[in-house]
Amino acid sequence: MTVNSTAQLDPRVQAFLESGPHKLFIGGQFVESISGKTFSTKNPATGEVLAEVYEADQADVDRAVEAAERAFAGPWSKLTPSERGRLIWKLADLMEEHLEALAQLDTLDNGKPIRETRNADVPLAIDHFRYYAGWATKIHGQVIENSVSHNMFTYTRHEPIGVVGQIIPWNFPLLMAAWKLGAALATGNVVVLKTAEQTPLSALYLAKLIQEAGFPEGVVNILSGFGPTAGAAIVQHPRIRKVAFTGSTEVGKLIMRQAAGNVKRVSLELGGKSPNIIFPDADFSKAIPGALMGIFFNQGQVCCAGSRLFVHKKVYDNFLADMSSYASKLKQGPGLDESTEIGPLVSDEQLERVSYFLNKGKEEGATPLVGGQPLDRPGYFVPPTIFTDVRDDMTIAKEEIFGPVVAALPFDNEEQIADVIRRANNNEYGLAAGVWTTDVRKAHRVAHALEAGTVWVNTYNAFDASVPFGGYKQSGFGREMGSYALELYTQVKSVWINLE
Repeated sequence: MTVNSTAQLDPRVQAFLESGPHKLFIGGQFVESISGKTFSTKNPATGEVLAEVYEADQADVDRAVEAAERAFAGPWSKLTPSERGRLIWKLADLMEEHLEALAQLDTLDNGKPIRETRNADVPLAIDHFRYYAGWATKIHGQVIENSVSHNMFTYTRHEPIGVVGQIIPWNFPLLMAAWKLGAALATGNVVVLKTAEQTPLSALYLAKLIQEAGFPEGVVNILSGFGPTAGAAIVQHPRIRKVAFTGSTEVGKLIMRQAAGNVKRVSLELGGKSPNIIFPDADFSKAIPGALMGIFFNQGQVCCAGSRLFVHKKVYDNFLADMSSYASKLKQGPGLDESTEIGPLVSDEQLERVSYFLNKGKEEGATPLVGGQPLDRPGYFVPPTIFTDVRDDMTIAKEEIFGPVVAALPFDNEEQIADVIRRANNNEYGLAAGVWTTDVRKAHRVAHALEAGTVWVNTYNAFDASVPFGGYKQSGFGREMGSYALELYTQVKSVWINLE
């Protein structure tokens, strides 16, 4: 295993990497896959193998579901909500003790800068579990005054669904596991979670902490594997009652079709092509770094990345010149290097995808002000790229690239802002949007008109466990985080009691 960095590996990370092949976590134990198959996960900074991991398939999903059902019928259901909340909080405490190890694992497996995993991904994941630990004791129904009879007592209960399947992406491996697990566990469900095949390591390390925290065996089962085998087995399993998926819109549509076979509940957080609108009265000292973070954070591998940058004609040239100057100075390198500001893409497959869009943009007449082609070096590196001379009908302005590539589009008629709103909304996605202006009336007007699940005003990529996140249109449905996520993992029962 080659790390290719001067950074010192945490001894816990070194020991973990050397302990492979890494096993599946089923029924509270680490076990080999029934088939005995393994696969490699690579270091994106070098392209070399980082670790070997056991590969789950249908048989392993069956085994995990059986373990989850035993836990749901037995020890997990017997815990009080307070006890459930304390276990979730204890897991957060253990994650805090292992913060550096978790951060390094995500950086090694995904490629993202250590400054991001250490200061954003892992702390946000810890906070997420603590937030939902508090919700465990606050799930309640209603007493309803019915009009049938004064002697008829009616109330509702919010009950857990049972075994839920969760499929997470590779762009925020640990954080996406937390987003999925937090609400599901707080509401009393049991989980079969599949990691992304590109980034399985931090979730498997998290499994060790779940075991150490003392969760009953089978409450959380973590499988590493591939979508067409393990993922499809989760979606189609007749005893998994609900599936939560974060990933591409294409796969989300497939999951909906597969889940229809047994009327499984589904929530989807899918792709995006988010508009980020710069009005001429914006504070450029905030808007320029905000637009940079909006697209280049996590190498642009963010579903809500501000990849369509609408800039008013009055300031278009100056804004892009300044933004390009900042972008060209971003330090690109291995994620474990403390000075790295932008790392490699996650895989050779993703490098190939982003390269296609770079070439497509130039073929259709767009001009890269900075970047525009992959770096000639080991690993999967694409520099920050800003395209100008972009039209709304170009491929790079319509399709999700999922890389550090932004399409800059001018707009006019500030007094009649309906046109830029129309253009911003003229896309199949609706996950997020950004607005930069010092006019509070304009900010509200535009925010209300944008077809997006999240609108950031004079900021971008702000997240908190208490604030819901999810999409409009083909960006999916259902909300994660906040009290809204509890609805994804509970079902409502009405109870009628005749008091006569």
